[in-house]
Amino acid sequence: MKFIKGISLYFIYPMVMLGLGFYGGVVTSHFFYPGEQAPQSREEYETPLQSPIIGEPIEAPEEGTGYGVAEVVQEEEVLYPNEELLLEAAAASETLSADTEYVLEETNVLDQSVVQTTWRLPPQYMGMNRKQFLDAMELYDAHPPLAEMERGFVGLEVLSFSRERVVIRMNYRYVQPSASFYLAVYDNEVVVYLEDKKTVYINTEIPLDSLPEEVQQEIIQMMWMPDEESLYHFLESYSS
Repeated sequence: MKFIKGISLYFIYPMVMLGLGFYGGVVTSHFFYPGEQAPQSREEYETPLQSPIIGEPIEAPEEGTGYGVAEVVQEEEVLYPNEELLLEAAAASETLSADTEYVLEETNVLDQSVVQTTWRLPPQYMGMNRKQFLDAMELYDAHPPLAEMERGFVGLEVLSFSRERVVIRMNYRYVQPSASFYLAVYDNEVVVYLEDKKTVYINTEIPLDSLPEEVQQEIIQMMWMPDEESLYHFLESYSS
């Protein structure tokens, strides 16, 4: 019995000391490293990540691939509207109405004098947007009425456009006094030119084929009128 007790004490004493040593190590570790926590389990690492852009879960990268979270997440592209396009769209939506001011700046290109007048908007332009109005002005500039040509019209420019007001510059080379004149034909009608043979002075609206044949031939070759008295005498003779 004494032998057995001696053996028991021999094994119990080292075990107690080993337990005290382990406990002391744990206490010492918490004392020196108070913020350290036990490692997370594998299940916590395998929880799907959350996308910071659209809030939908994305798969975590596989071990050993070398890809980080920053490479997996795709940021959404933020598109900002073009301010210039918005302004153009807003201008295109404006249409002319009966209340729109129609301002004409008649400019004499010879001395750059300007006469500005404000009119009611012509009915044919009501309801037009910017593009439609500019197209109409371009057509007018390319094919002006004969009455405008008689005044010496040389072109126009649209200076401003809005629902409240449009401004148009009409350029003229006003007809200067002429000592003599020429009769010619335009669209089968008799037209009076100044002595430069280019500037229209009067559109007579006399049909060419209503005149005697010999007079027709002279007019086709540009018939000369020495003065204003001779011109009006001719017009009175053949006007209906």
